[in-house]
Amino acid sequence: MIVVKNLIKEFEGRMVLDDISTTFDRGAVNMIIGKSGSGKTVFLKCLIGLIKPSSGAILYDNENFLSMKSKEVKQLRRYMGVLFQGSALFDSKTVLENVMFPLDMFSRKNKRERQKRAEFCLERVNLSDAIDLYPSEISGGMMKRAAIARAIALNPKYLFCDEPNSGLDPKTAQLIDELIYDITKDFNMTTVVVSHDMNSVMNIGDHVIFFNEGIKEWDGTKSEVMNSDNQALNDFVFASDLFKKIKEADEIIAEKEEERVK
Repeated sequence: MIVVKNLIKEFEGRMVLDDISTTFDRGAVNMIIGKSGSGKTVFLKCLIGLIKPSSGAILYDNENFLSMKSKEVKQLRRYMGVLFQGSALFDSKTVLENVMFPLDMFSRKNKRERQKRAEFCLERVNLSDAIDLYPSEISGGMMKRAAIARAIALNPKYLFCDEPNSGLDPKTAQLIDELIYDITKDFNMTTVVVSHDMNSVMNIGDHVIFFNEGIKEWDGTKSEVMNSDNQALNDFVFASDLFKKIKEADEIIAEKEEERVK
């Protein structure tokens, strides 16, 4: 579990995150949504320690990340898996070598054990046939899957994903969504996903947080998203014609059901 309390981040006097408090439960996919510039990525970088907040607290299983000493931070990062927007694979390493990289850095297992773990992770994301290929030899979807395999190589408690579907076609994006959801449940991880994609939210979001100009404007379940009376959230969600039509259809069904009951 991750608990965020009264998180504030300012850049040169400009408020980027304004008093953010929320809880991310274990075994759940927590989606952070909002327009570009709303503070989502800054918030994610605060969670993983790439940006230091101005004030507040980030508790990992009741331990405040922001007050930890460097040795404690390094130990905690051992339990974090991160999926960057551009996959961030090493071009000069094979798929297998990319997945082994965090194991080589942090694991005390011998080389054979590290390779076996990497092979297991690649099998989990259906990339066993690509272990000897280089990033330039595989598709964008395969690169994302390789990056997921690398992110879970150390069997993390926490998984952070920044726009995991960026640049992918709808079918591949859905496969990545399902993979993130499945490994979250299988390994009982606390997963935090930053996304613009409402399809992802509705497919795999257990908990949804909406950021608006640095403020946590709304949070709830994916089923509650469609029926919220928050105007800023509605403007974001129903910017897509598809979701407008879904909402209209739901309203028609509800009206007919109400008439039937009468």
